[in-house]
Amino acid sequence: MRVGNNKHLLLSGLLLMFMIFGICGVVYAINSQAEKPEVPKTINKVQPLPVVGTVEKLEELLSQSATLQQPGIYSGRNMVTMENSMKEFAVDQAASPVRAPAANYKSDYSETNVQVQGVDEADIVKTDGSYIYTLKDKQLSVVKAVPADKMKLVSKISFDNNFNPRDIYIDGKHLIVIGDSNKNNPQPVNNVKKMIYPGPPQYNPQTCKAIIYNIKDKSKITVSREIELEGNCLSTRKIGSSLYLVSNNGIPYYRPGDPIILPSYRDSAVSKEFKPISCDKINYFPDCVYRSYIIVASVNTENLDQRVDIKTYLGNGDNIYASTANLYIALTSYPPAQPLLEDSAFPQNQPEPPELKTEIYRFALQGASSTYTGRGTVPGTILNQFSMDEHKGYFRIATTTGEVWSQGSNISKNHIYILDNTLKLAGKVENIAPGEKIYSTRFMGDRAYMVTFRNVDPFFVIDLKNPQKPAILGKLKIPGYSDYLHPYDENHIIGFGKDTVEMKGWDGEPQAFYQGLKIAIFDVTNVNQPVEMSKVIIGDRGTDSEILNNHKALLFSKEKNLLAFPVTLMEKAPGVKDNNTPAYGSFSFQGAYIYNIDLKKGLQYKGRISHLDPADYQKAGDYWYDSDNNIKRVLYIGNVLYTISPGKIKAQSIGDLKPISTLEL
Repeated sequence: MRVGNNKHLLLSGLLLMFMIFGICGVVYAINSQAEKPEVPKTINKVQPLPVVGTVEKLEELLSQSATLQQPGIYSGRNMVTMENSMKEFAVDQAASPVRAPAANYKSDYSETNVQVQGVDEADIVKTDGSYIYTLKDKQLSVVKAVPADKMKLVSKISFDNNFNPRDIYIDGKHLIVIGDSNKNNPQPVNNVKKMIYPGPPQYNPQTCKAIIYNIKDKSKITVSREIELEGNCLSTRKIGSSLYLVSNNGIPYYRPGDPIILPSYRDSAVSKEFKPISCDKINYFPDCVYRSYIIVASVNTENLDQRVDIKTYLGNGDNIYASTANLYIALTSYPPAQPLLEDSAFPQNQPEPPELKTEIYRFALQGASSTYTGRGTVPGTILNQFSMDEHKGYFRIATTTGEVWSQGSNISKNHIYILDNTLKLAGKVENIAPGEKIYSTRFMGDRAYMVTFRNVDPFFVIDLKNPQKPAILGKLKIPGYSDYLHPYDENHIIGFGKDTVEMKGWDGEPQAFYQGLKIAIFDVTNVNQPVEMSKVIIGDRGTDSEILNNHKALLFSKEKNLLAFPVTLMEKAPGVKDNNTPAYGSFSFQGAYIYNIDLKKGLQYKGRISHLDPADYQKAGDYWYDSDNNIKRVLYIGNVLYTISPGKIKAQSIGDLKPISTLEL
């Protein structure tokens, strides 16, 4: 990356401005309206972050952070918002050039539905086209899936009570299990004037752990390496042979004179013991200090003897986005705490609540290493990783400010901001759908698609071709909303969400109540007049699917005209009527719904598959639970469709869904 000769002077000036305007102050300049090149100049030099350096300096920085109001960070390690920790909303697509594909896309088997092609994401089920790897609780099963009529369990990996596996990666040589563990608490080390604790003395801190297995012999899988970072796993990504782990390591509330706590990590290629990360290896952001550490670890899975690359920052993170070239960590920035006032000092008029902002930290990914390359700030908060995107050297982000229930200037509004390669504002579209909030966004090349919702579902088509002058091209208002948007092709997009009905609420005002699961195809060939060209409604109020909050639960193949996802179906019994609010349905089915999909006939119901037996349905009441026979994922290998639950794998013919075999796990 290259930068103009004056870029470092500009960044130095901005840094000074940040410090003048206070802790976590936000200053950015709006670019002029003059036309600019489509792709901004790249950077090869960025103002380096200062190094903590000494225990005394760390103590000073933590004393500063003690005056900040930082919701999401509590008086314990890592009590922060975790990506995919609750049902948030669904997703967007990044259109980044592929640098290193994660797998062979010509192979006739499905892969995890990821945000960016070439950037793999961990999941509970993976396949390599011959074997299926599936994770349940503290056990991982390796199944020989081909031929489908002779499926067999090849091996099982069990994990001890100190490790909670979350998800996995696979490639031709390795199986990687990502999870949470606990670190044995070491004794404090006397470091001249200060007592330095690699972990809090009162309990064993949590760690983010990756176990790399050699799977050359599937019947004798062996451990090759372990990487462990103190803190919670914020998220992970894998690009080719490079694995990236990001942990959040919260520091308990600090008071001057308290013992200083340093983070630590363990790399079994070097030592079995945890190694404290010294102050001279920790950077910080001068104008925004948080009581936590971000640790970014980069691992070369091709060369397991190569040391893990560890970068540590005094900071925090809520979500990450990764292209094939860069990693972005996003954080909600809260204003400084205000001093307590005497009763007589309270203002007569209640002031507007302070506006939240999102800070973005960028790190260049170069093989098994990462390098900090810049920071930007935008107004508002994001939903999840898919609110962010990188395209042609620009970073795009969708945010919401204000509150839906508020009035006046603090009413909710939605925005898209485009930042150049120095992460300074290049263009923006603001104040979209006042009084509503974003339910999903999808970036696709030179366009963005945004769904907001309060009573109806406005589907917006936004032109991003000129980064300096983005604009809304068209919108469509229909009942319901979409939690997740998935591209079919450049002019068609699939929405997954809920149908809604509008009724009067307790205050007599119209209010929307969600109904059954809704899948729709939007045609945006005419960008000024998008059309809902096909839709289906599954079940009644209460029907749900993991696809609404986890994009990895979707199986989509345009080539096979195939769409499949898990559903928990709720249906109203005959004679049940709505009263003041719509009635909920009762449990009637759990399993996978399968559709054919094309642009001529739209969505065509093909069938459904369940792992529950008749006795399960007889025992079910109005509700169902997270049974071991609930289907979690659907994948295909060749012309065979596999449905996977924690308790079994079923193989069916894709053509007619006739059962081939069942393997109990």
